[in-house]
Amino acid sequence: MSELLRIDEEYRNWIQELGKRYRISQIKASIRVNNVMLMYYWSVGKDIAERHAISKWGNKFFQNMSMDLADIIPNVKGFSPTNLRYMMRFYELYKDITIVPQVGEQFEMVYDKVFMIPWGHIKLLIDKCHHNPQKFDFYVDKVIENNWSRPVLLNFLDTDLFERQGHAITNFKYTLPEETSDLAQEITKDPYNFDFVAIRHGYNEKELKDALMNNVQNFLMELGKGFAFVGREYRIQIGNTEQYIDMLFYNIKRHCYVVVEVKVVEFEPGFISQTATYVSAVNHMLKGNGDTQTVGLLICKNKDNILAKYAVESSTEPIGISEYELNALMPKNLNGVLPTIEELEKGLMVKG
Repeated sequence: MSELLRIDEEYRNWIQELGKRYRISQIKASIRVNNVMLMYYWSVGKDIAERHAISKWGNKFFQNMSMDLADIIPNVKGFSPTNLRYMMRFYELYKDITIVPQVGEQFEMVYDKVFMIPWGHIKLLIDKCHHNPQKFDFYVDKVIENNWSRPVLLNFLDTDLFERQGHAITNFKYTLPEETSDLAQEITKDPYNFDFVAIRHGYNEKELKDALMNNVQNFLMELGKGFAFVGREYRIQIGNTEQYIDMLFYNIKRHCYVVVEVKVVEFEPGFISQTATYVSAVNHMLKGNGDTQTVGLLICKNKDNILAKYAVESSTEPIGISEYELNALMPKNLNGVLPTIEELEKGLMVKG
C-alpha cells in the first residue's frame, strides 16, 4: 500500500470507489466488453482531470495510483502508470460525453462511436492525433466503417490519409448534382500512396500498371472502401475504333463506374479529353438504371495544381486529378546489388 493511500482520506475513498466501479464493469463486460471498459477508462480519466490529481497528490501520482489500484483490483494489467495517463488524455479529448457511473448502478447507456473501437486503437490515435480532434474522429469513423486492425490503422496514419482524403482537384461541383458531388469528392485522394508496389527506378507505364494489378488488393485498399475491380485494359467499342480504359472500377457507395487512368509523367491538359471520352462511353454503354454518373480519375506522377484546375474546369464530364507517391523503388540494374550464386557458394565454403 502506498504512503499516499494511508494518509489521505479523500484519496483512499476514491480508490475504494474505483475498485467497486471496476467490479461492476466486470459483470457487464461479459455482454459489452469493449464498450463498458472504455466507458470505465473514460470515467477514470474524468476523475483524474476533474480532481486535479497531479497537482493535488504530486509528481508520483500515477505510480502511486497504479500500485494502489493493483492492491484494490489484483491480477488486472490495465492500470499501469502509462495507461492511466492515456485515460486522462482520452477524457480530455471527449469531455462532452455524458456518462453516469455510480456504485451499485449500471453505466448510463452511451453509444458514442468512440466506445466502439478497441482501446489499443484509441491509444494509437491519442499518440498520433491528440491535438486534432477532427483528425481523431476521422480515423474513428474509418476504423468502424472498415473494421481496420491496428496495423492497418497505423499504415493509414503513417501515409497521412486524413490529409489526403477528398483532396483531388475536381470539377464535381459543376458536373454532378449537388446531392452527389460531395460524396464523389470524398472517394478521391491526393496523393495516392503506391508504396506497396515493388518496382525498379525508370519504370514505364505498363510496369506500373502491372505492379498495381499484381497488388490489386492493396490498390483497392488505397482507393478506399466501396471500390470493386471491373477490369484492366477494359475494351470499349467507340464507333469503328477499339479503346482501352486503363482500369475500370465500380464504387458501391456512389453506385457509379469509376474510370481510372494512370500516367507515369506529369499531368498534361490533353489527358482530360481522353479520360472524358472514356467516361462518356461508359455512361452510354455500361451505366444502368440504378447507377449514378460515371466519374473519371487521372492519377499522374505529379501535377501543376493551377494547370490541373484550369484544365479540369474545361470538361463537362466529372473528372478528378491526383498525384501518386512511390518511394519503394529498386535500382534499374540489380547486377552487383545481389550476390551471385558463385559468391554465395564461396562464402559458404569459407564459413565451412
